[in-house]
Amino acid sequence: MSFFCLALCITRIIITGEINYLFLNWNLFLAFVPLGVTMMYELLLNDGNAHVKKWWVKIGVLGSWLLFFPNAPYILTDIFHMRFEDSAPQWFDLILILSYAWTGLTAGFISLSDIQRYILPIKSNWKMYTTVVALIFLTAFGIYLGRYLRFNSWDILNRPGHLFAEIGDRFVHPFRHTRTWGMTIGMGVLLNFIYWSMHQTWQQRKVSISNEQ
Repeated sequence: MSFFCLALCITRIIITGEINYLFLNWNLFLAFVPLGVTMMYELLLNDGNAHVKKWWVKIGVLGSWLLFFPNAPYILTDIFHMRFEDSAPQWFDLILILSYAWTGLTAGFISLSDIQRYILPIKSNWKMYTTVVALIFLTAFGIYLGRYLRFNSWDILNRPGHLFAEIGDRFVHPFRHTRTWGMTIGMGVLLNFIYWSMHQTWQQRKVSISNEQ
């Protein structure tokens, strides 16, 4: 899918001579960062490194992952950049953006499944599900911060004062920021539906493979 996305992007540049959607490649790279974090943890875990099982290591992995995870579903909002232009057919631009969005979303949700499996070994199922649902809603809030307030993952280091001031204001005065909570709730519900649908499919596939073996 990543190669397909790149091919579409290059095709558009060649045909139109424009680089309007070149930024999608950077966004897709950022969408793969959380998957890279969980894959690295899984590799260390499979190598028998006892330190990776310590709680403080898991907290560090979870924090690093959560910092970048909103970049994965964030690509869904790049459809806002779609313009009704004559330089390229509208159907082509739609396929281009949705391809990047789906690829990033899939990579992100695979990493979330890894977090659920390796980092959140909560024995109670309802606590596990509640934690994952909360993480997804937190991610939806992060998408709002990125799309409308133009913060990025690095701003927690570059502009922490400004970032936390904006976040705090939305919690202290929630009724002044109805768009914030409207998008957060709506996007959170949508992402939960998508993730749990994919998760259920993966689980059924695993059960089917186990039964065949």
